[in-house]
Amino acid sequence: MLTQQKVRHLDATELIAAVLDPGSYRSWDGPVVDPEPGPEYRQDLAAARAKTGVDESVLTGEGLIRGRRVAVIASEFRFLAGSIGLAAAERIVNAVERATQEGLPLLAGPASGGTRMQEGTIAFLSMIKISAAVRAHRHAGLPYLVYLRHPTTGGVMASWGSLGHITVAEPGALLGFLGPRVYEALYGIPFPENVQVAENLFDKGLVDAVVPPWQLSDVIDRALSILVTGPDPQVAPPRTLSVKPSEAGAWASIEISRNPRRPDLRQLLAHGARDVLPLNGTGQGEKDPGLLLALARFGQKSCVVIGHTRPRPSQQTAMGPASLREARRGMRLAEELGLPLLTVIDTAGAALSKEAEEGGLAGEIARSLHDLIGLSSPTVSVLLGQGAGGGALALLPADRTIAAQHAWLSPLPPEGASAIVHRNTDFAPAMSEAQGVNVASLFANGLVQHVIDERGDAALEAKAFCQRLGQAIEYELATLASAGIGELLPQRLDKYRNLGAPTSTTGAQA
Repeated sequence: MLTQQKVRHLDATELIAAVLDPGSYRSWDGPVVDPEPGPEYRQDLAAARAKTGVDESVLTGEGLIRGRRVAVIASEFRFLAGSIGLAAAERIVNAVERATQEGLPLLAGPASGGTRMQEGTIAFLSMIKISAAVRAHRHAGLPYLVYLRHPTTGGVMASWGSLGHITVAEPGALLGFLGPRVYEALYGIPFPENVQVAENLFDKGLVDAVVPPWQLSDVIDRALSILVTGPDPQVAPPRTLSVKPSEAGAWASIEISRNPRRPDLRQLLAHGARDVLPLNGTGQGEKDPGLLLALARFGQKSCVVIGHTRPRPSQQTAMGPASLREARRGMRLAEELGLPLLTVIDTAGAALSKEAEEGGLAGEIARSLHDLIGLSSPTVSVLLGQGAGGGALALLPADRTIAAQHAWLSPLPPEGASAIVHRNTDFAPAMSEAQGVNVASLFANGLVQHVIDERGDAALEAKAFCQRLGQAIEYELATLASAGIGELLPQRLDKYRNLGAPTSTTGAQA
């Protein structure tokens, strides 16, 4: 969705008209109660009202996007640079609270220089109550979607502008904490160019997409079609429930899994999912190509997806610590929005580098395991291809695990295991058999519950394979939806507690 197109910056009324279905907008705004302004500030307010035709720097209300009811907050930058004083803050909080009470998703479109200097510290402190209202909205499991417009800086960017479940930005928008004019006044030099622009924030993983206003309703509609789910559908059991693990040996499966033409997560989403909305980065200034985060719908079942991406030509995508911080963003989204989580494992191993060590890779693997094993959402993991080491383990814990027939899971790539035991890689095939890395062993040990046939090799029938896998994912998600997390979580813990445990005990010894 990255774009370099220049667009005209819309005012609040134009933005509302561009995003909502024609004629559907209904204002929630009541009369403004101004603070006690001095003569100069009173004159500024009067001039802003005469210039813009609106009474404050934000408009709030509701409307329809593709027939779906949505609450809206839109800044009017022409009104005192979209600054937030006490009256504007109260209007925002009232709108957020009403959206929460009425169970509505909320779209915020800030364009602001920050808090209103004429009202001083008390206006600055109002960012706290706005953030508190947004927190309550999010914790009610309701989508909070943010469209960052030109410009958004200061206290607005540092509060309700940066709290979206999904955040997209206007092309070319100036977005940042520090206003460049303030920086130049303080330090006597211009702020570096192209730092605080939407496209750079996308590159750094701070926003999910850069979208012109006339495409925003499409993005919101796609997001809400996934996020706002109806009654759980009945899903017929797929034929794959009767598929058995392949009789091919472990090494044969490993070689098949390494075929560069093997379908990967991108193809699974393209051919096996119905709706997909990619997200981008950790939201905290990191972006790693080793992992893909998305919202998706498989058949009628929505979920958050996190998974490994296979390297493209001349691209290194080994999973680094930023990948897992992005994955943990997906875990939080699943919990907060009440969606199941789908993890897809297909990695030759985590990144082995100075940067990965200094970035805390081991700790991120540990935190990922910690979060997944206790996640308060239903979880499905998919062994799609390669499954080497901590990079695979970090995304594995789930209520149900699906595996392609030639997927595998091991502590290290077999060559590495051979090097440790035999001091060379010649014994990799024998090590893979001895370690029980293939799906037949994983199925026998109770890790895998659902096997997807490859009909020889998934690379030879990528689209059909992905469609079968997509149907299996829909079925597993639907099956888990019928159980509450109070039932699923103890079963998940028991599953991993008992993996590899003796089948019988002789009792404690005195």
